[in-house]
Amino acid sequence: MSAARHAFRLLDADAVAAQPKIAVFRAMHLGEMLCAVPALRALRSALPMAHVTLIGLPWAASFSRRYSRYIDAHADFPGFPGLPGQSVDLQRIPGFIAAMQQQHFDCVLQMHGSGALSNPLIRTFGATRNAGYYRPGDYCPDPLHFMAWDESRHDILRLAQLMEFLGVPVDDLELEFPLTDADRQALLASHPALPAAGSYVCIHPGARLPAQRWPAACFAEVADSLHAAGLQVVLVGSTQETAIAARVQEHMMAPALTLVGKIGLGAFAALLAQARLVICNDTGIAHIAAALQTPSLALCCNNGGRRWAPLDRRRHRCVDTAAGLASRPQSVENAGVMEVLRALLADTGMPLA
Repeated sequence: MSAARHAFRLLDADAVAAQPKIAVFRAMHLGEMLCAVPALRALRSALPMAHVTLIGLPWAASFSRRYSRYIDAHADFPGFPGLPGQSVDLQRIPGFIAAMQQQHFDCVLQMHGSGALSNPLIRTFGATRNAGYYRPGDYCPDPLHFMAWDESRHDILRLAQLMEFLGVPVDDLELEFPLTDADRQALLASHPALPAAGSYVCIHPGARLPAQRWPAACFAEVADSLHAAGLQVVLVGSTQETAIAARVQEHMMAPALTLVGKIGLGAFAALLAQARLVICNDTGIAHIAAALQTPSLALCCNNGGRRWAPLDRRRHRCVDTAAGLASRPQSVENAGVMEVLRALLADTGMPLA
């Protein structure tokens, strides 16, 4: 079956025959955007001549450039009252909607969430067709092209299910993070004495929400154990996470190389690509590690891994740390984490001594 036949539910026949203009609305942060890569890849495979615009948060302009194989243009979303996880620039909203209307999209794909607020919003863009999710009982723009939102489903699988629902086959669920020579050069320029590939563990103790952060003392104890096993510890994170990483280092007995706030996303990914292991909270860092096929351990709270953890559970492990931290000794909690770490490295061919 041809790509055009596969995509018949997504677009009108006339749009498929021409160069269709498709907008993907997903105004989210890094981890959530990485989860959408398999769906974007499937969309490009099914409709190679389509012009795809990502309507996303301003930071995602760099994401669109990195994934230019699947995304042709980026439109800055100014936020909208009630949508969580983003600031709102009210003055920009009317002009933004007018600009979207001027694009004359053949289809706007709502891949942002359940659709309670985003479905009425994308309808204002004036596209020929809209598609995406809706929550049963809420407004559904078009039952033929909107599928019921399943809160319990893993995000990568849910997005793939939406593509299949719209007639776009998804043959590959792997994540990817394209690295460039500029990324590698930026990493080399960041520090005069970077550790050798495979000799270090990257520890990322930050997370946007405080409730998602494993305690600094717990990170420190695990870092000391890995240092004693022969791995160099490299602390990583954004400039906003400097204080968090500093608390980890204060609790550590072993030395650590700190690159927190010193490298950009591309250099950071180049660093992760050569690490023996990545340890982080339940954040987008786990998805970068998955995309680079670097073994990782994510510390999750309240079963967050059920919806967000990497799908490859052999190379990437998730430990739910929500239960027991207040009542169990730190060393007992970390003993369980170290057990998972040793199993992870053994299963991926890199056992600790």
